[in-house]
Amino acid sequence: MQLLEERIRRDGIVREGNVLKVDSFLNHQIDVELLNEIGKEFLRLFGDEGVNKILTIEASGIGIACVAAQYFKVPVVFAKKAASKNISGDTYTSCVHSFTKDKYYDIMVSKDFLGEGDRVLVIDDFLAKGAALLGLTDIIKQSGAELVGAGIVIEKAFQDGGKKIRDMGIRVESLARVASMSPEGGVVFA
Repeated sequence: MQLLEERIRRDGIVREGNVLKVDSFLNHQIDVELLNEIGKEFLRLFGDEGVNKILTIEASGIGIACVAAQYFKVPVVFAKKAASKNISGDTYTSCVHSFTKDKYYDIMVSKDFLGEGDRVLVIDDFLAKGAALLGLTDIIKQSGAELVGAGIVIEKAFQDGGKKIRDMGIRVESLARVASMSPEGGVVFA
């Protein structure tokens, strides 16, 4: 998606350790007009899949998923990273490792919001090593729902997550695929 790549080139900041900061427009301060274009693109890519739920993980995926859900006209369910009094009853649970925080989380979704008959599109901001997507895939499997694919805003194609997920037979559509990046050279797209 050219608009997104241009924005990453202009406003993205590459830090040591393969960190791409896009918090000025995507996952801290949010450019809603850009998210609208991202939502339209996900609808173009997955609009014929019969999606009836969008699943993401807190916190960075929520805004993106909500904007996309307006175009699909479906609800968003997000996996929580901590138990709370808001989740009543049984949950589907999986353990994921956060690349940026280098921390393990148990993620959970209430069994009230995901189950057999659901056709689920996963949406997330980044795909690097694939841990979050694998955790969400595990939750979908536990629920008996069907995963129709994953819409990723930025994929770090030089890491193994995308290949790992695609090798499992899961459709992954990434709007910007980063082939390489460095603080000195910036971002190179695949």
